[in-house]
Amino acid sequence: MTITPTPLEGCFVISPRIFNDDRGYFFESYNAQKFNDAVGAEINFVQDNQSFSTKGVLRGLHLQKGEHAQSKLVRVTLGEVLDVAVDVRKKSKTFGQFFSVVLSDVNHEQFFIPKGFAHGFVVLSDTAIFQYKCDNYYNKDSEAGIHYADPSLGIDWGLPDNELIVSGKDKELPFLKDAGDLGF
Repeated sequence: MTITPTPLEGCFVISPRIFNDDRGYFFESYNAQKFNDAVGAEINFVQDNQSFSTKGVLRGLHLQKGEHAQSKLVRVTLGEVLDVAVDVRKKSKTFGQFFSVVLSDVNHEQFFIPKGFAHGFVVLSDTAIFQYKCDNYYNKDSEAGIHYADPSLGIDWGLPDNELIVSGKDKELPFLKDAGDLGF
């Protein structure tokens, strides 16, 4: 397993060592000791989530704030997505910057997003199954987010705007400059 830092401090891309043979493949998708050593923190995941989406579905940019803030370890087990993290830590040198990575059932990469980041993804394949581990339980009252098309972020979602399928709730999220105190 190779764990590579991104330009956003605390975010990492995890690439497994894949063992292929005529029967298929095998890889270790998670090892707490190796993971915690690599990210330099003791992360205790307590909740696993999964979503199924079709091409063009964009979910995000979401986060939990306050005592319910979450770190996430995300991966795709079917299909392909463009996964995005936005630094919303006001005192960070990369505040307002984003990092994106393609996650798929072919590359088997994972993306670790610590607390203090908004997160979203868009499905690039016909369908996708997206899985993620969280180190804190979901709390509806702690939901927050940033508008996916915030011009100050300049995220290229990899598909034309007219192909994006976005929930009404996500279309109503504020731009980063109008988001107020997100607690980071």
